[in-house]
Amino acid sequence: MTFRTSPTTRTRASWAGGLALAAASALLLTGCVAGEDAGTGSADAAGTGASDGEWSTDTLDIDFATYNPLSLVVKDQGYLEDALGDDVTVNWTQSAGSNKANELLRAGAVDVGSTAGSAALLARSNGSPIKTIDVYSQPEWSALVVPGDSTVTDVADLRGKTIAATTGTDPYFFLLQALDQAGLSASDVTIQNLQHADGRAALENGSVDAWSGLDPIMAASEAESGTKLLYRNVDFLSYGFLNATESFLEASPDVAQVVVDSYEKARAWALENPDETAAILAKAAAIDPAVATTVIDRTHLDIDPAPGADQRAVLDTVGPILVESGDVPSQDDVDAALDSLFDDSYAKAASTS
Repeated sequence: MTFRTSPTTRTRASWAGGLALAAASALLLTGCVAGEDAGTGSADAAGTGASDGEWSTDTLDIDFATYNPLSLVVKDQGYLEDALGDDVTVNWTQSAGSNKANELLRAGAVDVGSTAGSAALLARSNGSPIKTIDVYSQPEWSALVVPGDSTVTDVADLRGKTIAATTGTDPYFFLLQALDQAGLSASDVTIQNLQHADGRAALENGSVDAWSGLDPIMAASEAESGTKLLYRNVDFLSYGFLNATESFLEASPDVAQVVVDSYEKARAWALENPDETAAILAKAAAIDPAVATTVIDRTHLDIDPAPGADQRAVLDTVGPILVESGDVPSQDDVDAALDSLFDDSYAKAASTS
């Protein structure tokens, strides 16, 4: 598979030409974190599971989400069920947002869950024992949204306004960064903590002045209700992270590798079949196919799946915001989380065959 660089203002080395450099940079930035190259990684998985005709577990609990198109492809195409066979039962649970995925992971209700990178950092900083094992996308999945007839023309105009956002998710951190860039803080506005779909409803019924939206709900609002995107900036958005609990990785590295392999198989399929991928999203999210196509067009899938330097660079920016907003007690907590969040061994060992 050929990975392309995404059209953002961030500088990124192409995977094909600079994987060694990116890996080295990731190790330097993380201080060669224990667990990234030892302990729970795919090297251990090689000697377990299907090699002796048995898997390490008889169940896999995993989420799917409309903000994670690859999860929909994996589920639709039955990649996990085909790979694991009848000996492992795959239980699928839908995540309505990164905050909900984090709740499922912390409660042990899922072994693997999909979040935004910022939400994964938030969870790890607050003690949730998770590791990022795959990067599923670099999406432009959030923007600040206002009604079509709104008189608000820029972010600075939001002073004194009420804005809907789901705390603990990328749209929330996007909002904080957008406000800061415009010379505002969270105290200059009223933030209503609403789940993404409820934020859309509040915007459209006039209960709030703006909404920090999330695709595909945001794209559907644009198409169906005539709302407009007030402010966009892909550099304020973190990547899509696939996270697993540490206990799952310790007990079932063989099945964790199958999950990442299935994701990479789904990535290759989605890149070759964008129309079919949009159709799968349209069905799962109950949205018009044209809206689903907009979402897929705003979602960059052709990226290096191994968490590393690019993702660390984004989270280095998000971390101080977590502390300033009171979502994390201290920068020390953020730094410790950044040094322990990534396990790139599964993505580096991934096979799509």
